[in-house]
Amino acid sequence: MNTQDFSFAGAALRALPSGALWWPERQVLVVSDLHLGKSERIARRNGALLPPYETTETLSRLEADLAATGPDEVICLGDSFDDPAASRALPAPLRERIALAQSGRRWIWVEGNHDPGPLDLAGQQATEWRSGPLRFRHIAEDGTPSPGEVSGHYHPKCSLQLRGGRRVSRACFLLDATRLILPAYGAYTGGLHCHSAPLSTLMGADARAILIGPQPCMVPMPRG
Repeated sequence: MNTQDFSFAGAALRALPSGALWWPERQVLVVSDLHLGKSERIARRNGALLPPYETTETLSRLEADLAATGPDEVICLGDSFDDPAASRALPAPLRERIALAQSGRRWIWVEGNHDPGPLDLAGQQATEWRSGPLRFRHIAEDGTPSPGEVSGHYHPKCSLQLRGGRRVSRACFLLDATRLILPAYGAYTGGLHCHSAPLSTLMGADARAILIGPQPCMVPMPRG
């Protein structure tokens, strides 16, 4: 598996091609914004009918990362479900897949703005989670946080112009001296360009973007 290694708040971390974050020293896998059940939630609210496969696709990607890393702990950084009802509406086979993924490891559900209430699934729910020098939450704090803040929520993506004029756009991690923002892990999630507010103001002048995909790569965060 190709990864992008980097250091943050004294922790040696790896950005995985899928958008997951791997912390080898602590055997911790971190994912953000799975938005499981999004197609069900949209249909329930009389929105556009989307192919109901995003939960299966997202869980398959997560199962592959679990198999590749074998973590002792998994931290889901909020918006794991598209709303509280989406978690309750999961079909039994999908609930069984989540239970199997959780088996034998600690599982932390950090609360998000889409899933603030208690989940009727195994695992521990928290508004914020600390481990060593890192502090995990759903939404980045305003202002300048203490070093080690890891969050999600914004679904950052980055566009680059390649030689020949072709442009590529990929989901990305954003990283500066004090904060790390993860890309959305789930299918059907969309994204916010890193040069757009509030990402452009949240991230410091030294910010970098790690574009995900088959070969993750780190570049200075585009500002325009």
